Amino acid sequence: MTRGFPTLFRKEVMRFWKVSFQTVAAPVLSALLFLVIFSHALASRVEAYPGVGYTQFLVPGLAMMAMLQNAFANSSSSLIQSKVTGNVVFMLLAPLTPGDLFAAYLLASVVRAAVVGAGVILAVALLVPLPLPNPLWLAAFAFTGTGILGALGIVAGIWAEKFDQLAAFQNFVIMPLTFLAGVFYSVDSLPPFWQAASHANPFFYAVDGFRYAFFGRSDVSPWASLAIASAAFCALSWLTLRLLRAGYKLRH
Repeated sequence: MTRGFPTLFRKEVMRFWKVSFQTVAAPVLSALLFLVIFSHALASRVEAYPGVGYTQFLVPGLAMMAMLQNAFANSSSSLIQSKVTGNVVFMLLAPLTPGDLFAAYLLASVVRAAVVGAGVILAVALLVPLPLPNPLWLAAFAFTGTGILGALGIVAGIWAEKFDQLAAFQNFVIMPLTFLAGVFYSVDSLPPFWQAASHANPFFYAVDGFRYAFFGRSDVSPWASLAIASAAFCALSWLTLRLLRAGYKLRH
């Protein structure tokens, strides 16, 4: 990596941190509202895992959902803003390799997602008793899950030419896939068709594995989930680097 990487990485981190009330506090509040509403409506009717209350079951899923959505939002919004305002040309002229650009945008997205996830878990821990998570599984699925969405955000930011296109990508792709990733339910409780559909969703493996880090239980083996999530991350990383090297929709 060149010396420009830490500068771009710091710029991307400071970009979201300067408006942390919007980029961090708002997602934490949204997750808490989901927790209050769903736990109040379903806590007495649903037991996803034996011995695990539904409110407890919700917490890791909501934390990971917030992390995924914010990882995507960070990289995609930064790129589309640079393209719309025209300052993307300055990044292309700077001594930055495609690997530098990819790593800076991706790692900044992971940092934002980690801050949001920690905020959700810490805020909820004051209300809901949670077991201490396995730190290795927690870190593995947090990084791979947010890495997938960070890379996907770069792809979306490169592809989109205006904010409307990016909003459509987020509303019709990212939002449904995160909501249908087993955040609010155990996939094993679904009919066969929807179980198969869930298993085709790479976001599901990030949520399921992240939940395993807390309860030691999951719908799929954590090793299988980690392998699938890692494969999706590697494939998206390869695609993103190809697009950056080609200058697709960045160089006109």
